[in-house]
Amino acid sequence: MRNGIITNTLINDLKELRTYVVDEGQPLLAKVIRLTFEHVEEYQSFNIAIPEDDPIEDDEENQEVRVEDEVTGQESLAYLLSLMEDHTNKVNEIELRDYIEAFTEYAEEN
Repeated sequence: MRNGIITNTLINDLKELRTYVVDEGQPLLAKVIRLTFEHVEEYQSFNIAIPEDDPIEDDEENQEVRVEDEVTGQESLAYLLSLMEDHTNKVNEIELRDYIEAFTEYAEEN
């Protein structure tokens, strides 16, 4: 167990869930689920941060302000699962695609 995540159980549950998603014809969900369990299998943890929101503009100085709090592990995984739950929401769909991109970037870097 890493980051409070029981990896074997998570991997098996995601693999089983993916079969249902594929049967339902949900390619975006199928891909994000596959990338999630492959990531956890490979690294024995969940190392993807919650995708950043757009930068906030500081009115006084008219400069971009970025929130530097990178949340990883259990919180990010919980957030990803909540996005999957309501995957038809357009904002959630965009964030699911951001996670797919983050998985790809992480794999390339490591």
